[in-house]
Amino acid sequence: MLRKLIHTAAALSLAATMVFGAQGVMFNVVKGDAEKQYNTMINKKISSIEFSLSDPHERINDAYAKKYGTKTLEDGKPNPGYDPAWKQNLDNLGFFSIANDKKLRELLIKAPELGGFSPFNLHIYKNMNEDKSYVGHIMPETMLDIVGVKDEATRKEFVAIFPPLDALVQAEIGGKVEVSEYKALPQKPMMKFEITFERPEDLSEYIDEFQEKFEAAFEKNQYIIAGYKNFKESYDDLELDFAQYDAYFVYSLCHFSFSYNIFNKGRPDAGAFAPCSMYMYVKAGTNTLVVGMPRLANWTAVLNIKDAVMQKLVIDLDKEITTIMIGLGAKEI
Repeated sequence: MLRKLIHTAAALSLAATMVFGAQGVMFNVVKGDAEKQYNTMINKKISSIEFSLSDPHERINDAYAKKYGTKTLEDGKPNPGYDPAWKQNLDNLGFFSIANDKKLRELLIKAPELGGFSPFNLHIYKNMNEDKSYVGHIMPETMLDIVGVKDEATRKEFVAIFPPLDALVQAEIGGKVEVSEYKALPQKPMMKFEITFERPEDLSEYIDEFQEKFEAAFEKNQYIIAGYKNFKESYDDLELDFAQYDAYFVYSLCHFSFSYNIFNKGRPDAGAFAPCSMYMYVKAGTNTLVVGMPRLANWTAVLNIKDAVMQKLVIDLDKEITTIMIGLGAKEI
């Protein structure tokens, strides 16, 4: 259940036009288990509005039960991941990364920081203690505020991507639309880095080497590479202009233990922010890799998370990600 002030709109169009201040996350809340309807929508109908699905992660709650709720492994040995405080609180928890690649192309050229939410999660969850399903996403205006896009024309174009998606969710999932509000973003909503490198004749040599080190460093620290989207290659394959960049790709990162201690312990709505999108690009002809990612501090600010344990987890992970990036030769900017 959303633990903050919630405004319920009677219809999707009403939710889109009524203003209650800073709007954070929007959920369609429908009675019963909407997993079947959601799966049909996300797998078979999302392309009808020019969105594409990448790196779906369905029923993460089942993985929590196996990793943290099982005392012994299949071989009979004790499970080192078992949580004595384990309680199965979720019937469903799913992360489905989506993006409208066609409409994003020109926007990414003008505002590459939009990669912080490209793709983004069309989130679904259901608590065991209530007969309701939640399907939704972060409000696009909040995404723009977090990544720091101020140009009004760009903001308007980005926001315009969402009404067809919201209409599809309303048609396929239905229910009431609930939009949460928040007071303010953290002082520094983004973490940003630059890595200057000696550019080889074939840039892919450097990119391949860096990606190998990047993935190894994060996996060593118990992160999961939950997704990868190479916008540069996609647009080149489609013969669409993206010449402003010699490389542009986005990693989706997830720390499994962190996510379990947030989503399965009372705040599944925070999954709207997961997995974290870290964009990386090299502008044409340059020797600088630019990296950016929304801080997890946005979770506590936008979702009004007051739990002290969760707040510390967020602070610690923001620090750890920064430390890992600096260890890879990045300079924080």
